[in-house]
Amino acid sequence: MKMYKAGEIPTVGNMYFVYGDGGTGKTSLIRQFTGKKLLLSYDGSTNAIADTDDIDVIAFNSEDAPQMQGLTLTALTKFIEGHDVIFIDNVTALQNWVLENIDGASKDGRQNYQKLQLWFRNLGMWLRSSNLTIVATAHQIDNGPSGLDGKGRFEPDMNTKTFNAFTAPFDVVGRIYKDGDKRWIDLDTENGNHAKNRLDDRKMINAAELIQNKEEG
Repeated sequence: MKMYKAGEIPTVGNMYFVYGDGGTGKTSLIRQFTGKKLLLSYDGSTNAIADTDDIDVIAFNSEDAPQMQGLTLTALTKFIEGHDVIFIDNVTALQNWVLENIDGASKDGRQNYQKLQLWFRNLGMWLRSSNLTIVATAHQIDNGPSGLDGKGRFEPDMNTKTFNAFTAPFDVVGRIYKDGDKRWIDLDTENGNHAKNRLDDRKMINAAELIQNKEEG
């Protein structure tokens, strides 16, 4: 527990969670961020950043699956120093690996999901405590048209309570999608698609302006 006196509250890094279909440019969002970047890849999709020279990559694969929780935390604690941005690429894949490990240790389904939620809640809070800029991505689920206005059609491909536990400390949650030749990120909570924006009042943005506040132009 920490106490900050009035006028002495520190500034911490912003946290972004973006979900969407494959091919919508989730991984390439890392290009917008400045400084030294560390990307943890859980699906091997690194082609979008192959030509960069400011991103360190730790790529996990199926051989790492049985120790995925420990390896993830080890990678973060061991390699975080010297980086300004941490990018967790494909939380959907990470969740599935973690759940498989938990399922293998216990046959109590209800308890397993509670453990899953706790692990991701702790991960989210640990990332917040790093004070670095954090970006995480996930795949989406399309539930089909919902209601007359289509609100609530899309959601992250994660267990709902696990998603809520992980993203609680995040400042921005949005859905990325393509419309013609443009990419957009929906940040409007009222659309019912699991979105929020605590950094400014933008509700729909060009994906290329994820970190551009309205006041900056």
